[in-house]
Amino acid sequence: MPTDKLNFSCVLVTGGARGIGKALAEYFVHLGKKVILVGRNEWNFSAAAKEIDAEAYYVLDVGVSADIPAFVERITKEHPELDCIVNNAGVQRQIDIVDGDLEDFLSKADQEIDINIRGPLHLTMNLLLHLRSKPQATIVNVSSLLAFLPTRMASPVYNGTKAWLHFWTMNLRTALERVNDNIRVIGIAPPSVGTDLHREAEDPDDNKKHKSPTALTIEEFMEEIEPKLERGDYFIGAGPGVQLIERWQQNFEPVYESAVAKIKWGKP
Repeated sequence: MPTDKLNFSCVLVTGGARGIGKALAEYFVHLGKKVILVGRNEWNFSAAAKEIDAEAYYVLDVGVSADIPAFVERITKEHPELDCIVNNAGVQRQIDIVDGDLEDFLSKADQEIDINIRGPLHLTMNLLLHLRSKPQATIVNVSSLLAFLPTRMASPVYNGTKAWLHFWTMNLRTALERVNDNIRVIGIAPPSVGTDLHREAEDPDDNKKHKSPTALTIEEFMEEIEPKLERGDYFIGAGPGVQLIERWQQNFEPVYESAVAKIKWGKP
C-alpha cells in the first residue's frame, strides 16, 4: 500500500452537494485538490460546486448502473488527472418489514440497493483500470456505524447495504494489496451525524444533537476524521463509533487477516 497520505490531485465525490459528501469535498478543496462533484440534482450540485469552489460537477444517478460506463469514459477523458474517488452517495428509506405494503417495501429496498451497493460497485470497477494506471490513487468508501450495529430498525435495508459496503471495502483492499497495487482503499464509518439523511423519517431531526445528544454535528465529525485521513488510517470512525470500531479491529481483523493469508490465490 502506498505510504504517502492523501497523495492524489483530483478527487470525484458522489453525493457531494450536502452533508458529509459536501464537507469532505470542501476539505479536499482546502487541501488544494481539484474536486469534482457528482449527483442527481443539477441545481443542487451547481450551487454546491460554486460555493466550495469545486473544479466541476456532473449530473449522474449512480443508482442507474447502465449510465456509469459512459460517464466514466467521459470523465476520464475530460479529467485524465482523476486519481481519487469518494463513494459517498447514499439513501436511507423508511421501511416496515412486518406490516408495510409489499410493493412499497420492495420499491424502496431496490432503490437503496441500487444507489448504496450498485452505485459504488459499478463506479469503482469501471474506474479501476484508470486508477491503476496512476502512480498512486485512492478509493474512499463511506459506510456507516450501522454496518456493525444495525440498530436503526426503521431502515433495515440501509443497514444491510452499509454492511455490504464495509465488507466490499475490506475485500477490495486485500485484493489490491495482493498484487502490490498503487491504490489505497479507505473506509469511513460515520456514526449519527446531523445531516438530512433522515429527511423521510417520522422525526427528520432525530439525528440532530438537540434530539440525540450522542449525534455529531458535521463540524465535529470532520474535526475527528481529518487528522485520521492525514495520518493514513485505512478504517476511520468518529464519536461514539470509535470504541466499536476499535473492538472490531482488535477482535475480528486478526481472524480475517489470518484466514486471507491461507488462501491459495490464482494468477493476479
